[in-house]
Amino acid sequence: MTATVPDFGAIAKSLAFETKAFINGEFVSAASGKTFETINPATGKVITAIAEGDKEDANRAIRAARNAFESGAWSGMAPRDRKAALLRLAALVEKHQAELAVLESLDTGKPVLDAYNADIPDAIATLQWHAEAIDKIYDTISPTSSDIVSMVVREPIGVVGAVIPWNFPLAITAMKIGPVLAGGNSIVIKPAEQTPLTALKLARLAAEAGIPEGVINVVPGFGETAGQAIGRHADVDCLSFTGSTEVGGYFLKYAAESNLKRVILELGGKSPAIVMDDVDDLDPIVEQIAMGILFSQGENCSAGSRLLVHEAMKDRLLEAVIAHFKTWKVGDPFAADTKMGALIEEKHLDRVLGYIDAGRREGASVVLGGNQVLKETGGYFVEPTIFDNVRNDMKIAQEEIFGPVLSTITFKDVDEAVKIANDTKYGLAASLYTNDLHIAHKVSRKIRAGTVSVNCFSEGDQAVPFGGFKQSGFGGREKSLLAHDQYSQVKTIWMQLR
Repeated sequence: MTATVPDFGAIAKSLAFETKAFINGEFVSAASGKTFETINPATGKVITAIAEGDKEDANRAIRAARNAFESGAWSGMAPRDRKAALLRLAALVEKHQAELAVLESLDTGKPVLDAYNADIPDAIATLQWHAEAIDKIYDTISPTSSDIVSMVVREPIGVVGAVIPWNFPLAITAMKIGPVLAGGNSIVIKPAEQTPLTALKLARLAAEAGIPEGVINVVPGFGETAGQAIGRHADVDCLSFTGSTEVGGYFLKYAAESNLKRVILELGGKSPAIVMDDVDDLDPIVEQIAMGILFSQGENCSAGSRLLVHEAMKDRLLEAVIAHFKTWKVGDPFAADTKMGALIEEKHLDRVLGYIDAGRREGASVVLGGNQVLKETGGYFVEPTIFDNVRNDMKIAQEEIFGPVLSTITFKDVDEAVKIANDTKYGLAASLYTNDLHIAHKVSRKIRAGTVSVNCFSEGDQAVPFGGFKQSGFGGREKSLLAHDQYSQVKTIWMQLR
C-alpha cells in the first residue's frame, strides 16, 4: 500500500534519531564528546545533535574495519552467504522505506514523495543488484601449456573509505556499500555533515541484517577533520568520493601524500540538454528538460543545466519550457503537491543566488524566477529560474550552480551544438533530443560525457556504468559490474606442474 502524506507527518512526529557514530558494531559518542547540529532546510530549525567525529574516531573506525577484514568474518564468507546478508539488508530498507524517506526529506529539504518514490527505491534496487552479482562474477584461467596452471583471480582490496554527498545521501551510500561489500571488503562511511541521518539508520539495519561488526562503520563529522583523516590514513586501501571537483582534488592529494591508495571520484557536471530543430512534439521534451534541472532542486551532479537549442526553434521551445516550469510548485516538502523543496543550507542558498546575480551582471536575461521565495518559513527556497541570451563563456554556463537554474544557449547546426556541449571542464552527462537516427548516433559519439541519453533525461539503471570524462570523474565508475572492479585486486597465480 502506498504511504500517504498524513502517514509521513505521523512518522516525522514519532521518529527516534540515531545520533552517535557507528563503530565496530556499536553506536558510540565521539571521542571528543562533541556534537554538531543537523538542520531542516525547509524550516532552518535544528533536527537533532549528532556526534562530531574527528581524526580519533576515524582511526577507531578504520581499525575496526581492518580487524573485521583480517578476521575473515566477511571477507572470507562464502559468496552465497554474503549475498543473503545484503539481500536481508535490502529487505530491511524496504521495510523501513517510509521512515527512511521522512529522514531523507527532513535532512535534505527535498519533497518526501521524491524520497519515497525515487531515492529509497533506488537504494533498495542497488543493494539487491550488487547482492545478486556476488556469486556470478567468475575468476578465469588463462591459456597455457599443459604443465602450467595460470589463474587470474579477484581478491577484495581491503578497507574502503566512502565520503558521501548531501544531495542523495542514502542512494549514494547504497551505491558505495553494494559493490564494496559484495567484494568482501570493509567500509568506513563519512556522510555529509548536512545529512547524516539515513546513513546512521542504515548502520542499524545492517547490524540487524547480520553483517558482522566492523564491516560497516559510520563516522559523522566534517570534511576538514573526519573526511581528511580517512583520506590520509595509511590503512585505507581505497577512497571513494562523490562530490565537488574541488574537494575531489584534495583526496588525490591526500592519497599522494600518504599511501597511494586507490581513489575513485564521481564529481561535478555542467550537462547540456541539446534540442535539434527536427523535433515535432515538444511536450515530452519539455517535461524531460524540467526533470533534468528541477528534480531534487537542481542539486544533482548530472543536472541538465545548459539548454542548447537550435536557433530556429528557440522561441517556441523557451515559451513551452517557461510555461511548464511554472507548474513546479515550490513549498513544504511534506505537502502532496510540492514538486520542489528547499536547498540544502543557507550557505548554498547564497551561492545559488550569487550565480543568478552573476548571470544578470554578465548580460543574460532572467525570463523566469531568479528569486528566493517562502522566506517566512525560515527555509532555503529558490524558485525555478531560466536565463535567456546566455553565452557559453559566461560564469553561469561554465560553473556548476547546483540549483534550479537553466541557461539557454542557441546554436546554428550540429557541429556548433557539439562544440558548445563539449566546451566545459566537465563531462558527466548530456541529453539529446532529435527525431533523426543519424544525428542521434553521430552526436552521442562526439559528446565528451560519461552518459548520453537520447530523447530523455536519464542516468540509466544499476546495470550500466555511471561516471564522467574530464573533471567530472576519475579512477572508475559507479554502478554496473565495473564498480566491482575498482573495489578488488586482480592477482595472477602461476603454477608449474610436475
